[in-house]
Amino acid sequence: MDNVLDFLAGNPLAAVIAAGEIGFWVFIVGGLVARYVLRLRRTGLVLLAATPLLDVGVLVATMIDVAGGARANEVHGIAAAYLGFSIVFGPSMVRWADARFAHRFAGGPPPPKRAKRGPARTRYEWREWGKCVLACAITASVLLVLIFVVGTPERTTALWSGWLPRLGLLTGIWFVVGPLWQVLTPAGEKEMVES
Repeated sequence: MDNVLDFLAGNPLAAVIAAGEIGFWVFIVGGLVARYVLRLRRTGLVLLAATPLLDVGVLVATMIDVAGGARANEVHGIAAAYLGFSIVFGPSMVRWADARFAHRFAGGPPPPKRAKRGPARTRYEWREWGKCVLACAITASVLLVLIFVVGTPERTTALWSGWLPRLGLLTGIWFVVGPLWQVLTPAGEKEMVES
């Protein structure tokens, strides 16, 4: 525990990112509890709609840190990735949680089950990979803005030589284990190929 506290003390931006992630889930759970358990629909809607404000807060803190002379490091890359993936995957996470809360607390229909195979599963894998590509593009854009704001290559090495290649690797791995795997094994099972 002391190591975590030392890390956060040495990297205040990491504390901002952690607070943003915790706040994201507090707003979602709070919004869903207000909406379905307490029957405060407007309050629930406001809390759910406020989750993007946390992303803006993380982005502003990152820009202030970098513009203030901080050397860009892995934490700045994490902030950019948090922002990109939160923007793209956040709404579907809220819909997923909302459907389960509605079913459990408001008598809503059971959430639809995800197809395990077939064309529906293939479409799902392509859609999720497309979301990954979009999230990585947003992350890369934020990284490029940070690199531009800093303006000196020696202060941004961790971003352009570390994070940008990782984003390409991530999209490649996701493609292989997602849509490509589904296309090559449409029955959802690994088939043995005889030589």
